[in-house]
Amino acid sequence: MRSTSGNSPAAERSRLAVALALLVLVAHLVTNLASPYELHRDEFLYLAMGEHLRLFTMDFPPFIALVARAERALLGDGMWAIRFVPMVCHAALVLLAAATARALGGRRVAQGIAALAVATSPIFLRPGNLFQPVILDQLWWTLALYALLRLSAAPADDPAPRWWLALGLAMGLGLLTKFSIVFIGAGTAVALLVTPLRRRLLTPWPWMALLIALVIGLPSLVGQIRLGWPVMGQVADLQSIQLERVTPLTFVGEQLLFGPLVLVALVGVWWGWRQAEQRARPVVVACVGAFALLLLLHGKSYYAGPIYPALAAVGATALEGWTTRLGRALRSAAEVALVVYGLMLLPLGLPIVPPGPMARYATTLGLTGATTTNRGTVLELPQDYADMLGWKAIVGQAAQVWHGLTPDDRARAVLLAGNYGEAGALDFYGPALGLPKALCACGSYWFFGPGSKAGEVAVTVGVAGADLKPFFREARLVARLINSHAVPEEQVVSIAVARRPYRSLQAVWPGLSGHN
Repeated sequence: MRSTSGNSPAAERSRLAVALALLVLVAHLVTNLASPYELHRDEFLYLAMGEHLRLFTMDFPPFIALVARAERALLGDGMWAIRFVPMVCHAALVLLAAATARALGGRRVAQGIAALAVATSPIFLRPGNLFQPVILDQLWWTLALYALLRLSAAPADDPAPRWWLALGLAMGLGLLTKFSIVFIGAGTAVALLVTPLRRRLLTPWPWMALLIALVIGLPSLVGQIRLGWPVMGQVADLQSIQLERVTPLTFVGEQLLFGPLVLVALVGVWWGWRQAEQRARPVVVACVGAFALLLLLHGKSYYAGPIYPALAAVGATALEGWTTRLGRALRSAAEVALVVYGLMLLPLGLPIVPPGPMARYATTLGLTGATTTNRGTVLELPQDYADMLGWKAIVGQAAQVWHGLTPDDRARAVLLAGNYGEAGALDFYGPALGLPKALCACGSYWFFGPGSKAGEVAVTVGVAGADLKPFFREARLVARLINSHAVPEEQVVSIAVARRPYRSLQAVWPGLSGHN
């Protein structure tokens, strides 16, 4: 019988989980205060979305834009402030993994392994250090699976309404954050149908959970309906540009980059399916179902990341229950492997090593999988790190060109960017340098519109001369920036001044929809 005293193993393990969560929080904070890198191109986009917040008319689930607006209003524009919510989410994920193990009956060892697995794996470290929806998505999946576990553990005569409500809340927040919640939603539906939980479908609570999820996620759905389902175009672009190179073999193989966490999760899949009480079976079914869908649809490897905290908790509970000499040895090996792997690959999880040494580190370890871009190009650095370089230099050079215009030209000029990273960096750093907001016909930026000026004069950033010819009678290259560590599209960035457009920006803008 488990003691409820303050000195019980469970209470001690809870304190250890808190300590690991605090350690994660401090690691993220220190990294963001002393990082040799800048913000990521995606972060610039989400910050811009916060400035253009239209809750029910956005092409992207708006939760990240809501967070951006709130963070900047409350905390300012420092790197640590922008990444505050992601690092808190990573810490919360550590605690939730330990709580999942505890709900399965796991005590000191189980909770420790589960928390350690989530604290040290790059699949959680890096999202916890970037202002992107990824870590939020991981948190909502894990919360949903925790609620599913608590429903499975509830007595047959207990409808457990609070856990149905928690499941609906998690799914709704997931829908408000990232459409990939549909994968764990589908997996959960299968789990409800093939396990004894299907009897609960005869009660009103599962349907209440579904209603809650739809109500919370309504802004995401309404935005898609009003804008003509832009998510379908985004998926088509992903499939043609990035996902076509993801084979089932590469998808499965790249899971190994997540470290010993994956092996603990595999133990969880085996044990969770066969263990006598079957409390973990719905969680295992939901996770395996989501993984199978991602495999069939050629998803990126990190899309499967959210299944691992719950599965690691199940696996850690299994390891704790193996009391033979071999079982104890496996537990110790898992703990050591998690710590060693986490320390060895810490530079892959947190951007703490400058670009030059980081490139040599990646080369020495032969980490080509970690430095391969979405399009299959092998870089010197991990793509996320390469996407955090050179932005201030680009904006600084653009400001010099802008202020080199005559006052009359500046009054008529617009600032055009070639991609959303350049546009976002111009919007973030530019106002302090006297630059206007950038215009860009790429992705979400297209929905922000062309502004009110016709574009008689344009300072263009990252737009090739050949791409300017169909729109302007005159274009003059005035600057070129070179950065060998950046992603391919930012290694050579041209800045030009274009004049005498064939048609106004307002006239050509509708035809640029879907341009990337």
